[in-house]
Amino acid sequence: MKIGYARVSSSTQDHAAQIEALKAAGCDRIFSEKVSGKSVAGRPEFTRLMKTIAPGDVLVVSKLDRLARSSRDLQNILHELQELGCGFVSLGESWCDTTTDVGRLVMTIMGGIAEFERSLIRKRCEEGIQRARHKGTKFGRPASLDQSQRRRLAERYAAGETLAQLAREYEVGEATVWRALQ
Repeated sequence: MKIGYARVSSSTQDHAAQIEALKAAGCDRIFSEKVSGKSVAGRPEFTRLMKTIAPGDVLVVSKLDRLARSSRDLQNILHELQELGCGFVSLGESWCDTTTDVGRLVMTIMGGIAEFERSLIRKRCEEGIQRARHKGTKFGRPASLDQSQRRRLAERYAAGETLAQLAREYEVGEATVWRALQ
């Protein structure tokens, strides 16, 4: 069975053209929704579709960007469909058809390229962080208390004020005061 999926990003957009294309492609059932594609988890109709689809079924979309926003999401969805014994076809991208040998080959190559791209991005990020650390860039949240406040805290604590009193006055937690005193 061919199962279609149509999605537009906002309620002001119309997915009638997608639905017509899916009907023309022979889809027996069509799931459609008007929701942003950022997260697969935030798409209830897509979730329902994935629970409904059965081995041998083929998921059909009008264009790839209607299904996934990133190559990683696409690869995850395609892997899940493969695990379920289902195929995938994108009408707008003729090369994207996992029901054919050539389509599966192309999708495997695309998956490898996406993995390579993720690896390069990760490596560049790590190198950038190392360069920044080498230059003395500090990471994380800014300190709640500056050097002069820490000195004053130490003096006042030594004079007998409690952690609770100091925390209240500086509007920080007692643990922050304690760490500043260490």
